[in-house]
Amino acid sequence: MHRIVSLLPSATEIVCALGFTEQLVGRSHECDYPAAVTSLPVLTSPKFDPEGSSAAINERVKRIVGNALAVYRVDADALRALQPDVIVTQSQCEVCAVSQRDVELAVADWIGGPPPRIVSLSPMNLGDVLNDIGRVAMALGAGVRGIEFVTDLSRRMSVIEGRAKTASSKPRVACIEWIDPLMAAGNWMPELIAMAHGRNLFGVAGQHSPWMKFEELVAANPDVIMIAPCGFNMDRSAAEMATLTDRKEWSALEAVRRRRVFLADGNQYFNRPGPRIVESLEILAEMLHPELFSFGHQGSGWQRIESGKTNF
Repeated sequence: MHRIVSLLPSATEIVCALGFTEQLVGRSHECDYPAAVTSLPVLTSPKFDPEGSSAAINERVKRIVGNALAVYRVDADALRALQPDVIVTQSQCEVCAVSQRDVELAVADWIGGPPPRIVSLSPMNLGDVLNDIGRVAMALGAGVRGIEFVTDLSRRMSVIEGRAKTASSKPRVACIEWIDPLMAAGNWMPELIAMAHGRNLFGVAGQHSPWMKFEELVAANPDVIMIAPCGFNMDRSAAEMATLTDRKEWSALEAVRRRRVFLADGNQYFNRPGPRIVESLEILAEMLHPELFSFGHQGSGWQRIESGKTNF
């Protein structure tokens, strides 16, 4: 039996999907799926106020990073008290979640037994996401289970990709990961868009998400705009849509005129590189090719935006 601490929402989902839910003893403040993990002790917290607009949050985080400080804190005393033998964290993005460095500092003077094994995930593309699932499985002594699980996820995604290729259109897609200031989606998102038979306009597979200007969005004039801000659910994102819809050029965009602007739950799906990456692809397929796909995610995972308002 292991004593596992997961300090990353996607890692928590991986641990649970592999069948180790009962061996989790601690989590991050953002780990909320599956529901069973919400009763676990919380070991992290942000050093900034996470409430307010995306612009305000961006300024707070920039201020902390500019002072060369960690964005999150780890409760080292509580972590030691739980005596985990495996800690899963990440080194991909220091502003998104607790980093490997934060965890290493928290266990630097570990006493009372061997230090825990730190498994640090750093997914930059879709292959990394699947490989990280296998790495967690190996760390927990469930390598075969991990291979079988990754094989099944890959199969499900391949089926969607194959059917999407039969679509008569290949829409040009702008995926927005932050509203103010604007940021396009990078990392694994361009690959998901391609698998759903779309043509990605911004962001490069395997690279961090890039900042962009509204003028670039206007110049590209995408067929589809998907808005899935990192860490935001749809209600919170909808509250900020006026930042875009109030711009005079917005109503003339092709995606707006054709009613192909979509709001998605970036927090639960697209920005969590774990098992629900398949559901993220399903959502994209429903958006881009509704004549071919209907997985039932509309309303819970995504919604259409009409006349500047979400169609809830």
